[in-house]
Amino acid sequence: MTERKPPGVPTGNWVDELIKAAQARGEFDNLPGAGKPLPDIDSTDEDWWIRRKLRDEGLSSDVLLPPALALRRELAQLDETTRTLHSEEDVRVHVAELNHRVAEWIRFPTGPVLPVVPADPDQVVAAWRAARGAPAPTTETAPAGPSPLVGEAIEGEAGEGPDGLAPARRRRWWRFWRRKG
Repeated sequence: MTERKPPGVPTGNWVDELIKAAQARGEFDNLPGAGKPLPDIDSTDEDWWIRRKLRDEGLSSDVLLPPALALRRELAQLDETTRTLHSEEDVRVHVAELNHRVAEWIRFPTGPVLPVVPADPDQVVAAWRAARGAPAPTTETAPAGPSPLVGEAIEGEAGEGPDGLAPARRRRWWRFWRRKG
């Protein structure tokens, strides 16, 4: 421990004397970085320390993004991140985890409120298959087309509703404008 400052001696003079005595003893010899300029000493950027901390920790600047932007970036890069996965189940689990985080953010948004939409697992799996060159599974699906209105028959589904028609579906509220009288 250092000696106490004697009374009546100015602090600056006393500290200077301690430094000179330490230099004379050689306590400042062979220090790392001795004689080298300080890095970024001429930088006028006020966030230099953030960049240095990220570089020292090996982190990307993505950790500084607000949650909505981070989720949107992750959704945009979803095809690239799923290419390294080995099975369709892994892709679906990854998309489910991402969609869970999106749903949590939608329930309790923090930061700027931006539109974030969950990813469609089937589309992501289809893109994953296309990137890997894997064939799509062969399953019979209903023909793509407009959904039937109330009481219209669907091909191949006779007998599901009353009188062999499709189950009754409700019309959308805006369809009343398009009804033909």
